[in-house]
Amino acid sequence: MPTDEAVPSTGDRRFAVLDPATGEAFDEAPDQRPEEVDAAVDRAHRAWRGWRADPAARTAALLAAADAVESAGPELAPLLTREQGKPLAESSAEVARTVARLRYFAELDPRSRPITDGRPVRSEVRWRPLGPVAAIVPWNFPLQLASAKIAPALAAGNTMVLKPSPFTPLATRLLGEVLSTALPADVLTVVTGREPLGARLASHPGIRHVTFTGSVPTGRDVARGAAASLARVTLELGGNDAAILLDDVDVERIADRLFWAAFRNCGQVCMAVKRVYAPVRLHAQVVEALAQRAKAVAVGAGTDPRTQLGPVNNAPQLARVERYTARALADGARAAAGGRRLDRPGYFFAPTILTDVPPDSPVVTEEQFGPVLPVLPYGSLDEAVEAANGTGYGLGGSVWGTDLDRAEAVADRLECGTAWINHHAELSLAQPFAGAKESGVGVAGGPWGLYGNLRPFVLHRPEEA
Repeated sequence: MPTDEAVPSTGDRRFAVLDPATGEAFDEAPDQRPEEVDAAVDRAHRAWRGWRADPAARTAALLAAADAVESAGPELAPLLTREQGKPLAESSAEVARTVARLRYFAELDPRSRPITDGRPVRSEVRWRPLGPVAAIVPWNFPLQLASAKIAPALAAGNTMVLKPSPFTPLATRLLGEVLSTALPADVLTVVTGREPLGARLASHPGIRHVTFTGSVPTGRDVARGAAASLARVTLELGGNDAAILLDDVDVERIADRLFWAAFRNCGQVCMAVKRVYAPVRLHAQVVEALAQRAKAVAVGAGTDPRTQLGPVNNAPQLARVERYTARALADGARAAAGGRRLDRPGYFFAPTILTDVPPDSPVVTEEQFGPVLPVLPYGSLDEAVEAANGTGYGLGGSVWGTDLDRAEAVADRLECGTAWINHHAELSLAQPFAGAKESGVGVAGGPWGLYGNLRPFVLHRPEEA
């Protein structure tokens, strides 16, 4: 997942927020100073003393917070679309997912566990919160990824200082304001600004856990900063998910699902399908089926109810998509659909299906994070699995075919955190989410996400005085 880059300043410690459908500024956000981060962390530490003490009160507050977000949905969703670019229906779904996650973690309790080891001592493992948590979230799913960090951290009894991307600060600031109506003061603080604000937060000595979603290089920087105070880190660092189509796949039956697994949110999804491997004899059919859908999809501003695919979120990311696509075409690839920036205001790139792509092209080996999908042929299944596993990423992958047992056997060979059969990138709130290799450190989601925000505390008590 690409990192945030330069965001224009408007002076007076504020910066411009651009509408990706026009490329023009429509609002501003505070460009907060590093010392404001220090003050927020100090307040979070003081608030932690009361927040950690009463689990029942935390549950009630988080449930009330979920209700408040649900009520604010008609205000949150349009603002999210305006600054992020996604269709309004997808923004509404993101708000709903935020509400669901708050409710899920509000009801999730860590379980104490007795230890029986034959000694005349009663031992029990209990769980304690860590302290103030720093969360840094990217621009592709600002609310959903913020709630994925807020909900388990606060449910565990921690407090949080959260920094959204400077490309999408407004909906997250509003989310923080809505949540503050149900939470005690300073349990959650949202700070906005450009670098070095994130670096200051990640390396702050008062932070006990840093949870970050973004690019691999920035993730390494975050880990180095957190190491100074030996803070725990959870890093979700993007992916380059491969979809392997087996030789018994029904291409027309799966084409719609496969297309949207790659192009939802304009391809700006860490666990989107970013490479397709198809058997040689089906390759042309797969390319054609996907190209037809790419040519037919309605591209436009997310505020237009007819829009199915919005713009790329920001100019630096659009330049990255253009660069990777141009490199592939220069090296002999062919665009079966798209392949170019659209001639209109804003950051629009035509949905692109690439064929005849060199397997070592950056559009295959790196995370392009945009509306571009290379389709590569394979001769043997071993060759496809080796290619799918042949990058430094390991977030997700999928296998598509009619024989489910065979598909499962192939999926079990993928070096990734999650594998799907005949679908992709569908997650339950109750399941763990983690990557292999360079796709991340630590686990989010379900009880694993809750325990990632806790530390074990062991109490020994003799059976007799």
